[in-house]
Amino acid sequence: MAEAERIIGTPDSAGAEESATPAAPQTRGRRRIAVLFTVAVIAYLFDLVSKMIVVAKLEHHEPIEIIGDLLQFRAMRNAGAAFGIGEAYTVIFTVIAAAVIVVIARLARKLYSLPWAIALGLLLGGALGNLTDRIFRSPGVFQGAVVDFIAPAHFAVFNLADSAIVCGGFLIVILSFKGLDPDGTVHKD
Repeated sequence: MAEAERIIGTPDSAGAEESATPAAPQTRGRRRIAVLFTVAVIAYLFDLVSKMIVVAKLEHHEPIEIIGDLLQFRAMRNAGAAFGIGEAYTVIFTVIAAAVIVVIARLARKLYSLPWAIALGLLLGGALGNLTDRIFRSPGVFQGAVVDFIAPAHFAVFNLADSAIVCGGFLIVILSFKGLDPDGTVHKD
């Protein structure tokens, strides 16, 4: 019986074992790097697959009406930023996207917050999606035009990478207002 208690443990012995081990400093939990990269990969793959379908099936064709004139799928190439601003600065947008990816990768080492992991994963996946276009699409390396296709009425045409970036950015603003830092600490102001 004593052997079984030693192997299985009793409520009293479990508590004794825990108190016998030195107390670890207050931990912040597990780092959330896997969540960040999982969200990034999912966002990136959705963007990549959607753009491949758009280029294969929609480019050089009439727009597809989803909700009449309010929402259409219309293939177009955008060398600039949102609303086609800065089309002459494609290389600069490429460098900015690469810098965002580096900053997120560095920040991941201190990441203990699940909401921040999701937000940064969305940003990373979106940045990678548009960076892939800028590197590999015509007219050439670091000058490629991004494939946009979601066309709401009276608004800019965008893609799933843009949506991921906006959602990630919006979530970061909310987390910042709530005082939650990427390392999991909360600041009350």
